[in-house]
Amino acid sequence: MPIHKAEHHPLDAYLRTERLPHVWCPGCGLGIALGAYLRALQNVGFDPQETVMVSGIGCSGRAAGYVKMDSFHTTHGRAIPFAVGLKAARPELNVTVFSGDGDLFSIGGNHILHAARRNVNITVLAINNYVYGMTGGQLAPTTPESSITTTSPYGNIESPFNIAGLMAVAGASYVARWTTVHERRLQKSIEKALTKRGFSIVEIMSPCPTTFGRRNNMRGIVDSMMYYKKYSVIKEHPNPLDGVIKPGEKFIVGEFMDAPDEPTFEDKLEELKNKEFLKTSQADRTTWILEHRRHLETLAKIIGGEQ
Repeated sequence: MPIHKAEHHPLDAYLRTERLPHVWCPGCGLGIALGAYLRALQNVGFDPQETVMVSGIGCSGRAAGYVKMDSFHTTHGRAIPFAVGLKAARPELNVTVFSGDGDLFSIGGNHILHAARRNVNITVLAINNYVYGMTGGQLAPTTPESSITTTSPYGNIESPFNIAGLMAVAGASYVARWTTVHERRLQKSIEKALTKRGFSIVEIMSPCPTTFGRRNNMRGIVDSMMYYKKYSVIKEHPNPLDGVIKPGEKFIVGEFMDAPDEPTFEDKLEELKNKEFLKTSQADRTTWILEHRRHLETLAKIIGGEQ
């Protein structure tokens, strides 16, 4: 069989190939996550010249250096406020935050809660590898109970965040979770998140053999992937409060929240620049504001099993 040499990679338009190979460890899921994101961009037809990636500190933050588009590697925990400011100033841009569970939900936890509450029109790809991977393997806000880290050598005694539940309750319009085993489903979910108006977040459970796996019986490159395959359960629109992850138990993946389109934070900012709107009475402005945010009603229906 003849061997054909490819002249171009399908994702060349989105990658800074001169910076490859990447620095991620063997077995890390970040390559799968980044590939799913770039293929999603390609499929939805986003122009790289009108697309921006913002990342924080950590292993996932390196992704911003590999993409052929405007990108910003921000300081620790500040990816979200940078993205919010960028989107407010340039609402026509497609803004994605690509960062890790520690950066987003520990030092950046305050920012992501308020971005979801405001329904800022950005997409967040939250890489959950259970640990601070790059900075030494410390306990993270998503580390499962009893897990071993450098700062919990006898087992984690803290309850981890349920990211799906936290984001749904905070106000996100779209919430999903997949693992790097579910690459095709992950890609489709990212496509949906990119085109969804409002705050969308996809939690990506990604293996970290180097700093988490070797301390928790997942040292082999495929160990974490086999764990995801064995314990993940795909459900359609499950209750986000059931998204808790416990070691050695089944956990839910899928779409937790897909709320009807509502005015985004940027829409409301634009309305505040409308002189005719500002000339209306306070009562009329109050009515408009209250009529255009029904997130709690949607959440109540989901929790109540109505959708």
